[in-house]
Amino acid sequence: MKSNLWNILKKELREMFRDKKSLAMMLVIPIFIPLIVIGMSAVFEGTMNMPITDYNTIGFDYELNNVEESIAQELQINPVYDTESRLEEKFLSGEIDLYVTKEGVVYTMHGSDTDTTQYASGLVESYFDAYKAYLQKDYLANHNVDADEVLDIIVLESDIGTEENFFVSYIISYAFLFIIMAITVSATYPATDTTAGEKERGTLETLLTFPIKSRDIIVGKFLSVTVASIITGLISLVLAVISLKVANGMFSIYEGVNLMLSPAALLYAVVVILAYSFLISGICIAIASKSASFKEAQSALTPLIFVSLFPGLIAFMVGITTNNVTACIPFLNYSIIFSDIAGGYVNGLHILLMLVSTILIIAVVLRVIIKQYKSEKVLFG
Repeated sequence: MKSNLWNILKKELREMFRDKKSLAMMLVIPIFIPLIVIGMSAVFEGTMNMPITDYNTIGFDYELNNVEESIAQELQINPVYDTESRLEEKFLSGEIDLYVTKEGVVYTMHGSDTDTTQYASGLVESYFDAYKAYLQKDYLANHNVDADEVLDIIVLESDIGTEENFFVSYIISYAFLFIIMAITVSATYPATDTTAGEKERGTLETLLTFPIKSRDIIVGKFLSVTVASIITGLISLVLAVISLKVANGMFSIYEGVNLMLSPAALLYAVVVILAYSFLISGICIAIASKSASFKEAQSALTPLIFVSLFPGLIAFMVGITTNNVTACIPFLNYSIIFSDIAGGYVNGLHILLMLVSTILIIAVVLRVIIKQYKSEKVLFG
């Protein structure tokens, strides 16, 4: 039994490593991870370090007095005066970054939901905070009241621990999500070729005539696809670590922050990669085995790429956290545990529950495939 299984595994690995497409899936897909890490870091860098000259041209439908002009000059605001309708036209044409209208004591900022407008609105809010503080002090002084005693009647201090840099968790989480997607992509082609591909070429029928148990055939094919997935996952992890190190030293948004994962975090990441590689390989083999042709198997496996990615994206956006239930849910558990690893919070019980649920699912999947391969339906059904 062991000899037959080993021979099947060697045969599948030999064919897989000779196939240029399989090698491309294993080795080329991970290259996109450094592009994602460096690219997203560059986008954040450009957003956070936008020059003030890119958003300081502010329109006003009224004339600023001397005090207002002094505050505007201090905050490097470049005022533009015109009517409201003309200011709107200038804003739409990009001549100004924001405009303010005044009606009595009500000032209204007008703009749109863009990064430039958000920066401009923050600048204008600082301007009005400064102007309001001046008016309050002036009013109190005119009424012979000490402004400092009134405005500073209480003092609020903060002793709240700061959270980890937002960009760190964001970048690492998305890098891990892409590792999951890369593993899924790398598993689809060899799983398709070793099942539907062999069926289409007629070699599967010959293989089934040999005195080899269906269990050995399936397990051998399953392990070969798993090897491809693990290779992709480990290469992706190595490239992710390298790109995080490069980004850490390249971009100022990470100044004072260590992007590197601890040895324990890397070990947990490897465990997740191994577990996910086994799971996705079994699912890919199960789906591809039911297909009559290579093309049909590829079409059937394509949605699996999105299925592997969406739970993690949704969890990241809505803030789903790891608990004893979510740690058992396929696809979701790998993504949120990866997020825990990125944040430095790992629960041994959650890792154990993930491994147990993975083993149970793989056992069921392999049992179904083995039963299928004992029937002629694998060839003709």
